[in-house]
Amino acid sequence: MTPRYRWLLLAGIALVAFNLRPAIASVGPLVADIRADTGLSNAALGFITTLPLLSFGFLSILAVGVGRRIGMDRAVGLAVVFIGVGTVLRGAMPLGALYAGTALLGVGVALGNVLLPALAKRHFAHRTGLITSLYSTMMGLGATAAAGLSVPIAARIGWRGALAVWVVPAAVALFVWMPQMRTAPAVHTETSRVTFAALGRSRLAWQVALFMGFQSLTFFVLVAWLPDLLQSRGVSEAAAGGLLALSQAMGMVGSALVPLWAGASRDQRPIIWALVLLEASGLAGLALSGAALAWLWVSLVGFVLGGTFGLALTLLVLRSHDAATTGQLSGMAQSVGYLIAASGPPVFGWLHDVTDGWRVPLGFLMVVLLAKLVFGLPAGRPGTVR
Repeated sequence: MTPRYRWLLLAGIALVAFNLRPAIASVGPLVADIRADTGLSNAALGFITTLPLLSFGFLSILAVGVGRRIGMDRAVGLAVVFIGVGTVLRGAMPLGALYAGTALLGVGVALGNVLLPALAKRHFAHRTGLITSLYSTMMGLGATAAAGLSVPIAARIGWRGALAVWVVPAAVALFVWMPQMRTAPAVHTETSRVTFAALGRSRLAWQVALFMGFQSLTFFVLVAWLPDLLQSRGVSEAAAGGLLALSQAMGMVGSALVPLWAGASRDQRPIIWALVLLEASGLAGLALSGAALAWLWVSLVGFVLGGTFGLALTLLVLRSHDAATTGQLSGMAQSVGYLIAASGPPVFGWLHDVTDGWRVPLGFLMVVLLAKLVFGLPAGRPGTVR
């Protein structure tokens, strides 16, 4: 691999990763505007965040087959096309287009989620922590930009325009990735020593998948509902969007540092203990404290969620022998994981509707945190899927 090719590949991976979160993170700050304009219930609004997660869950396991049939590089390019088209579609006027576009971009994000770890394993096998840190940080940057800019953009062009504007970075990513699509072979012949059937019988594979699922559940719940929670405490809409952006910015720090730590460690269990304790502190602060210290709690929770996400991606690589196995483990873990995560936003919204408060929903996230610890500790032990 020539230096020019390597840098172009790194730039492409970074830009594709940036596009895997704005379509989701841009919804939370606009919940109040969408509710006022459409009259949707909290549960229906939660489903806007849940719909792409369902796409991730049902389609992630198929992404490896798509990559094998047309080549990983072309499949990633196709993912960016789906994200761009879906983003434009959900800015269209009919309410049904909001859901149809969200579903389509979910297909694209599912492909990108699964195939980026496999590409990292193939091209940068000896720099796992560094490359995972790069693309997980770029995912966090995309989420941060969407969270922080959605409200100001909506103030100028409306909430539909604020959702559709994220087609611009998708177009940039596709432009940079096109040389990779032209020069890469159409089909890669490498095959995994571990089949999907074998993964289904592997305790370690399930532990990685369930850890992925429970950390994703908490992330998508807070992306969807944190601004609404903060506004109920007296924080303005713009300030709530800013605090969500602060949370995502701290998530970038976590997603940059934790994979480097995990990649340099043989045993990741101490990392998991540290992250769980920090998250428990942040959730308790959100449940028991007022608006004055909201910046502290959202920063703490954001750092942890970025860190656990980066750790989950790193485990996909560390617990597999080769790029093909990484792809299959990534497909299984993200399929199972996002189906679990899909339940989070509507359940959280339903608990809020039923109790007319936030402590019970946040207590639900504490239970999820316990599950993260139960499955994360064995997933963090040294070893690979057999």
